[in-house]
Amino acid sequence: MSAVTMAFLVIGGVGVVVLALSLFIGDVVHFGHPDADGPFSVPAIAGFVGAFGFVGAIGARLAPDSTTWELALGGTAGLLAALPTAWFATRLAKAALNMRTDATPTRTDLVGTIGVVVSPIPATGYGEVRVSLGGLPFKVNARADRAIPRGARVFVIEAPTSTSVIVEETPFPEEG
Repeated sequence: MSAVTMAFLVIGGVGVVVLALSLFIGDVVHFGHPDADGPFSVPAIAGFVGAFGFVGAIGARLAPDSTTWELALGGTAGLLAALPTAWFATRLAKAALNMRTDATPTRTDLVGTIGVVVSPIPATGYGEVRVSLGGLPFKVNARADRAIPRGARVFVIEAPTSTSVIVEETPFPEEG
């Protein structure tokens, strides 16, 4: 392997390291600005450098055995791949940052849900119930005015905290 090809591979590796730093420790040491957009954002730079290096290495390897040809073909191929890669990385990062998501459930969302007792609820203490919130099962501590056995169906009437609810036993619907 020629020195030119190795140099392009090292450049590509630097792009991967920049991307890894921005992804894994960006929140800790604030490497790059998460709202940065445009040609000098971290995703754009990482995409540009990585594509330039790795595609440049391929171009240099395919070139005739001459340092001049390796540099010319590797550099040209690297630039032709790096520019669209940087643009695509910027668009992808922007799309990920602006992606719509559902609101985070709060304790008030628990009120009105129906659940099942998974640990019996004593008259003077807490048991556990499983409720479904947003299609996902949650197990929370539950209290009631009277004892409720395991397997009973309950209705959440209050949520004093995000991990505890007050419930009433409700009958199972009649099967017809």
